[in-house]
Amino acid sequence: QVQPVESGRGSVQAGGSLKLSCEAPGVIFSGCGMGWYRQPPGKEREEEREEVSTISTSGNTNYADSVRGRFTISQVNARNSLYLQMTSAQIEESGVYYCAGLFENSAHQRVPKLWGKGTQVPVSS
Repeated sequence: QVQPVESGRGSVQAGGSLKLSCEAPGVIFSGCGMGWYRQPPGKEREEEREEVSTISTSGNTNYADSVRGRFTISQVNARNSLYLQMTSAQIEESGVYYCAGLFENSAHQRVPKLWGKGTQVPVSS
């Protein structure tokens, strides 16, 4: 499977909007969904990545409480692409944003695997 590749504009001002993209050929259809995760500044371990939003293969979406109503996750299967539209961005939402495929583990939980390399999103004041 090919590693997802994230992209997006380099920075955004607080209150502004930004759209992140993820090209994930083969990943979108191989698991049970896709997700966006944020690694805050100063946190290095993969376990410290915070779930921002997920979308299942049936199109059901889920959002972290802090971003619900401001962020929108979507995907275009024909383009093997996943998106995250961010609006009213907040400074504390700065970090490295990763997309990942979601797969079911032995405990029937959806867990992120096949991470992209991430894209840096600084939100400035």
